[in-house]
Amino acid sequence: MVEKLPFVSIIIPVKNFERTIEKTFEYLLNVDWPHHLWEWVIADGGSTDKTVEIIKGWQKRYPFIKLVEIPNCPSPGFARNKALEVVKGEFLFFTDADCAPCKDWIKEMFKHFQRDSQIAAVGGEVFTLKVDPHNLVEAWCQHFRFNMVSPRYGFIKEGYFPSFPKEPRPVDIAGHRAYFFGTCNVAYRRETMQKINARFWDLPTGEDMDLSYQHRKAGWKFYFAPLAKVDHMHRADLKSLRKVWVTYGQAHLPLIDKYVKKKGLEIVLQIFKKKPSLFISFPLRGFIYIGDFHLMHIFGVLAIIGGIFGLLGKSFFWSIFGLVFLTLAIYFAFQFVKWNFGMEPKDKFWVWCKYKYLTNLSFIQGGLKDFKRYKIVCIEPSF
Repeated sequence: MVEKLPFVSIIIPVKNFERTIEKTFEYLLNVDWPHHLWEWVIADGGSTDKTVEIIKGWQKRYPFIKLVEIPNCPSPGFARNKALEVVKGEFLFFTDADCAPCKDWIKEMFKHFQRDSQIAAVGGEVFTLKVDPHNLVEAWCQHFRFNMVSPRYGFIKEGYFPSFPKEPRPVDIAGHRAYFFGTCNVAYRRETMQKINARFWDLPTGEDMDLSYQHRKAGWKFYFAPLAKVDHMHRADLKSLRKVWVTYGQAHLPLIDKYVKKKGLEIVLQIFKKKPSLFISFPLRGFIYIGDFHLMHIFGVLAIIGGIFGLLGKSFFWSIFGLVFLTLAIYFAFQFVKWNFGMEPKDKFWVWCKYKYLTNLSFIQGGLKDFKRYKIVCIEPSF
């Protein structure tokens, strides 16, 4: 008996992706799926480079490519919603115009949908595809395992995500227990999305997390299938990479505002392997991570205070005070950067340290950016 395959839709939001979009198309063409059983729906959010010209050139050769143009598009989520209005597929595959899906991408995800009708989404692993072998930012992203799913959750194996908590805490939504699939590599069952009327929100970031939680909160299952992998072409300059990390942190406040009802702060002791946390009553909601990045700054400030008072001759105590905290600051600074000793080339060690520091700083800046608006505290983790 011949297996009946479904019609699938591949949804890709774009805006100024001329650098990578053709590489994505080339990889998609190599995906093992009948061409009469798929469509690519490309939602352009107002590109000003050659992105639309490239798409239209490909449309002439491949009639399964659809282009939805959205001038003045406010966000990727808005673009994806516009794409959802025209799709025909039973299963909706999401990726980005800087991603390269593997040959078995669709089949690996589809087999899990087949065996369990309660699975709403299947997500795969995300690796790095370097466009320029000499680009240091791309090399850093590869070393950092940027956007990988497994390391985010303690190197999980293939299987189901945990059930969504009945009363989620801040870290369940926006911390290391925030189980979600990014839209660079995930497929949703269209019927399920329609049943719960799921849509992406229009905010600039966090739409993939919100869509995940809409489904998981309704009791639907999520399955991690690492063999359904994509390779991601990351940002090529530090400014763009820092901007991404700011938006990641910024997304956590509206997510906590939407899903966490109980007021209080979750304190996460990240310096310990199991990341124990303590929930304390507080007028505000949110979380505070305490890791190497935070402690090297806290102890560094205390060391400076002790050194200043010691130099002013206040007392010998202050000199000892400053020395103790200087030692602790150096220790946690070493813990923060020691991972970089394994990076190649070795002579770029201080470059790797700079990238790690500035991206972590950007993440924390993003978590604090909209505090006045949401009255939510997000002191993001140390990398």
